[in-house]
Amino acid sequence: MLITMSDKEIQRLAVLQDVQDQRITQVRAAEILNLSTRQITRLLCKFNQDGILSLVHASRGQPGHRRHDDVMKSKCLSIISEHLLGFGPTLAHEKLASMFDLHIPVETVRRWMTANDLWIPRAKRQKRPYQPRYNRDCFGELIQIDGSYHDWFEGRAGKCCLLVYIDDATGKLLHLRFCQAETTFDYMLSTRAYIEQYGKPVAFYSDKHSVFRVNQKSSQNSQITQFGRILNKLNIDIIFANSPQAKGRVERANRTLQDRLIKEMRLENISSIEEANKWLPCFIEQFNQKFGKCARNSKNLHRSLTESKAELDDIFTWQELRKVTKSLTITYDKCVYILEANEFNQKLVGQYISFLEYPDGTVAIMHEGRKINYRIFNKLAELQQNEVVENKRLGAVIEHIKQQHEELEQQNKRSRSKKSMPSRKAQKMITEQRKLNPVLDSCR
Repeated sequence: MLITMSDKEIQRLAVLQDVQDQRITQVRAAEILNLSTRQITRLLCKFNQDGILSLVHASRGQPGHRRHDDVMKSKCLSIISEHLLGFGPTLAHEKLASMFDLHIPVETVRRWMTANDLWIPRAKRQKRPYQPRYNRDCFGELIQIDGSYHDWFEGRAGKCCLLVYIDDATGKLLHLRFCQAETTFDYMLSTRAYIEQYGKPVAFYSDKHSVFRVNQKSSQNSQITQFGRILNKLNIDIIFANSPQAKGRVERANRTLQDRLIKEMRLENISSIEEANKWLPCFIEQFNQKFGKCARNSKNLHRSLTESKAELDDIFTWQELRKVTKSLTITYDKCVYILEANEFNQKLVGQYISFLEYPDGTVAIMHEGRKINYRIFNKLAELQQNEVVENKRLGAVIEHIKQQHEELEQQNKRSRSKKSMPSRKAQKMITEQRKLNPVLDSCR
């Protein structure tokens, strides 16, 4: 007779056999099995009376008391086959309960559907094949862009990001730039440098990074990112890759750069982002001589720039709409910008005008192509005692207000907004070089 036993029951059999053969005591057996001595005595009595079968669970091999009968199972499967074909187990479970009044646990439905080939678990599905495609025919037809985070300086400087622009037709590196993070302002600086050197390509090919694509649906957000607005203004398309394999050329280039570029910078004793960005054009030339190839079609699809430098300055900005109040003010990042009180600006009350923030940290206000002069009232600026009118009572009040400001600062309640404002890591480097305060900068 074949007897099925679990590991726990096999261990009990061996220990009880040792007790029966007087190799160990009942007290020692209780310690091994983590049972009481009285329970060991009961097990020994049953073992002596019924043998090995006394240690096997009595319900083994018997149908469960809570199992659904075969009639219910057949009914559910027939409904799924007829009405819910192609539904996943979770959705089928919901529809069985709401439409057919069959309350079956979702995992039971999943098990039934899997056993009857109505559902294939994700682990057992065939992986999607990523078949190769031919490269584009012309130079400038498709430019793959990506950011690669890595320890580029091997500990000589902090980890940073390398923005890579590579042509799909020739495999040539067209632009490289080190930056602290993959932000909109960094892509603004890199894209402008690229188009000023080569012209405007037909399209960029990127991943679904939030710089390029709006990934979260919200009523407050537009359907296009700041970078997408810039490309739309320049008449450059952007295509989003659905997987890393789809933009394999730039991914393979990143892997090559993480080997060769790191070693080249070590030989050149480069230990900072600034030094690396100055030297990168030399590396790009060497890289393209070794790995670049000719396109199948010799035509260059880059289009020349028709925009002036001033127009490009205004295009490559972070732009947001702000409503003009009755007091001729707008608010941006907890700063109040006061417009000049003239006849033209009076007509703007209640209208939305554009607020421009440049990559170098400066700001401007524009409406219908005309820039508007302004002055700034900074809500977060600290009060200076020499600016307070000499009045005993007023001075005491101002001192009290300053104390409240300090308390709020410690509680981090009066810091700049980080939720809806752009990342300014790219601006920080330029601002430090120019010794510029972007909030107090004068009108462009």
